Amino acid sequence: MTEINIDRLAELVREILVEIGEDPDRDGLRETPKRVAKALQEMTASTRLASFTEGKMFPTATGSGDQVVSVNHIPFYSMCEHHMLPFFGHVHVGYLPQGGQIIGLSKIPRLVNYVSRKLNVQENITREVAEILMEVTQAKGVAVVVDARHMCVEMRGVQKLNSITRTTFFLGEFSQNDSLRKEFLQSLPKVGQW
Repeated sequence: MTEINIDRLAELVREILVEIGEDPDRDGLRETPKRVAKALQEMTASTRLASFTEGKMFPTATGSGDQVVSVNHIPFYSMCEHHMLPFFGHVHVGYLPQGGQIIGLSKIPRLVNYVSRKLNVQENITREVAEILMEVTQAKGVAVVVDARHMCVEMRGVQKLNSITRTTFFLGEFSQNDSLRKEFLQSLPKVGQW
């Protein structure tokens, strides 16, 4: 994938500052174009990656039935593809291992980072985390819930502070088994408990 041209991006940020009526040469803004360019490079790092490559699996002893593995309250930050404003919150992930194979627990937050570090919408983050985790683990089922605050809702337009959007995506057993899905959902923190 192509790397970002930081100098060119900084020039474009400088042009934006001029267009909104700012003086990019004043003390407080002199270094802003370069800082914004570097921030955008970091916040969109996944755009330049071909795929998620950190899904290491490990064998584990299996009993009479595999149990749900859940990693909750994984913080994430992303940028709305509609307004290029931040949205942020927490991702809650559960999966039902198959055949005694589990994914390293640190790989799930890494997957959340991979999916969220690009221009996005919350619904896509929820779906992509679930689909990639299902593909990597070959699990019996995957459940993903995302709770987020959106600056495009809070800073502009309707301007509704502290509103939280919850999205869900279920695959395999979680989409077919109501009691399993309910068990997972009841284990989550209530919306708004940050």
